[in-house]
Amino acid sequence: MYMKDKNCSPGPILVCAYGSLHCGRVANLVRRGLVLFTVGVFLALVLNLLQIQRNVTLFPEEVMTTLFSSAWWIPPCCGTGAAVVGLLYPCLDSHLGEPHKFKREWASVMRCIAVFVGINHASAKLDFDNNVQLSLTLAALSLGLWWTFDRSRSGFGLGITTAFLATVITQLLVYNGVYQYTSPDFLYVRSWLPCIFFSGGVTVGNIGRQLAMGGSEKPHMD
Repeated sequence: MYMKDKNCSPGPILVCAYGSLHCGRVANLVRRGLVLFTVGVFLALVLNLLQIQRNVTLFPEEVMTTLFSSAWWIPPCCGTGAAVVGLLYPCLDSHLGEPHKFKREWASVMRCIAVFVGINHASAKLDFDNNVQLSLTLAALSLGLWWTFDRSRSGFGLGITTAFLATVITQLLVYNGVYQYTSPDFLYVRSWLPCIFFSGGVTVGNIGRQLAMGGSEKPHMD
């Protein structure tokens, strides 16, 4: 009996268990990424529709004639960005050792999405006397969204980073003629763009956190 136990090496069993765990984590990561990508594409379509109603965004006719510059590439780019940001939020929380537990339920996430769409609607529909009023109003609304649904340092930092990078990329597209604004006041657009990207980063981050939290809870329920 002793010889039988001695010859039964636990190595293959451990390797198999580790492989199964790794495959499960990869599958969960891919699943969360696909959900975030879909959400990003959907929000891009909805928010772009709001801006078109305001007649703020426009593709030049000569640019629209080419395949790349038609509007098809905008939602996938936004979806990819949403997947990256949404996956980074829980990773940063884990790296900092600060698990995010504030308002961790889907009802709160849905309210956050509704507020984010409302902020975009305000930027597209409301008229302000000057760009300063617009910037201050949207900044207050964006910070209010972060304070209401996030309140984490990692969320604030990633929101600022997302706003900066997304604004720079958008301006590069404008300068290269791929994308342009119909608004005669270019400062008007730049006054609300960073706030929209900041609140969007916080919103997608909350979705990513909730998805990660749901995935981590399933093994404990078995």
